[in-house]
Amino acid sequence: MSSNIDDGIPADFLPPVKVRTGVLGFALRNPTITIGATLLTSIAAIAVAAPILWTVDPTALAPSLRTLAPSAEHWFGTDMLGRDVYSRVIYGTRVSLVVGLAVAVVASALGLLIGLVSGFLRSVDSIIMRVMDGLMSIPPILLAIALIALMRGSIVNVIFAISVAEIPRVARLVRGVVLSLREQPYVDAAIVSGTHRAKIIFRHIMPNTLAPLLVHATYVCASAMITEAVLSFIGAGTPPTTPSWGNIMAEGRALWQVKPYIVMFPAAFLSVTVLAINMLGDGMRDALDPRIAGKV
Repeated sequence: MSSNIDDGIPADFLPPVKVRTGVLGFALRNPTITIGATLLTSIAAIAVAAPILWTVDPTALAPSLRTLAPSAEHWFGTDMLGRDVYSRVIYGTRVSLVVGLAVAVVASALGLLIGLVSGFLRSVDSIIMRVMDGLMSIPPILLAIALIALMRGSIVNVIFAISVAEIPRVARLVRGVVLSLREQPYVDAAIVSGTHRAKIIFRHIMPNTLAPLLVHATYVCASAMITEAVLSFIGAGTPPTTPSWGNIMAEGRALWQVKPYIVMFPAAFLSVTVLAINMLGDGMRDALDPRIAGKV
């Protein structure tokens, strides 16, 4: 019978160590992902269920109810036009999530394609990267404002403008990964065997770029939500008739010192949402990074 060296207890009598598997085991091993995903899922549920969460028309004007403090009738108070701040904040969740997710998908897809081509094909690498450097030299906010100034304010145009500013950063990330992958022996073997370049890129290289790209997409989503709020705050984003967190804060800034709740509630929702996305990204990075995983 074998024995335990540390405490002298026979090993056969030690209770078996239970290793949790499945969804519960993953959640316990990755608390950051769990917390971030739970918060983000709750916020997404709020956005989907906005009409049934005791809300009213977020654009309904009621001049006689202007700047009322939070109460049982108006949980977050009312703004300068008598609109219910609670309803506007809840419906504004939809705008922020749609913009964030759409920008993350568009910027990641186009940045992935540009990064793959630039990183693998040396003949066009310099040209593509100089264009990306030129776009990155312009601050994202200024670039988005310039693009929206050429178009009318709408959610689609805001998504387009922010995506243009984020694509170069995604492309540079993917290009860096591709530069290290194209020197691997299996890529050389595929080239020697006569495999077509497109097949090498999309079958052998692209799958290895998805993990860092997925992590970066979460940061793009959070950044896009903040940028949308800033654009709306300065009047260059979504139209004033569309309730968004940036619009609500912009309309309440004049009364910030006497009616802080108008700005406080949308700012709190924006902060919690960005925190949830960043926690999800940090957790995914820790879970997918092989160097960190190897130390656990």
